[in-house]
Amino acid sequence: MPKINRYVDIDTVERESKKDYIDRHSPFVHCSDNAKSGEPFPVTVKVGNEYTHPDDFDHYIANVALYNGETLLGRADFVAGTLGGQGAKGHVEVTFNIVPTTKKLNLVAQAYCTKHGVWESTPVVVAVS
Repeated sequence: MPKINRYVDIDTVERESKKDYIDRHSPFVHCSDNAKSGEPFPVTVKVGNEYTHPDDFDHYIANVALYNGETLLGRADFVAGTLGGQGAKGHVEVTFNIVPTTKKLNLVAQAYCTKHGVWESTPVVVAVS
């Protein structure tokens, strides 16, 4: 089983290099706090908040997955060079359009870095009416 890395409050991290490392690998879930049952609901996952991730042949974000609890809702796969390659840096960002059918969503995103493994977001709870 792969090690799951989680975002650490970067205010508690003293060294800038550690802050950079954690931020550039962490996925962040962006969506509304409320959704309507049976209607498309956009959820954007962005890898990195302040810092961008490299896009090298041997070091890039290979995929981003979105879960509702333990249920996989969607996954986007990327190849090296998606963001320009050859040392280019950028934010991997993908929008999943899901249709909620439950009373609430417990959204968690995971991003896989080919060099540093799986990184998991902080859960986001969405009320469904």
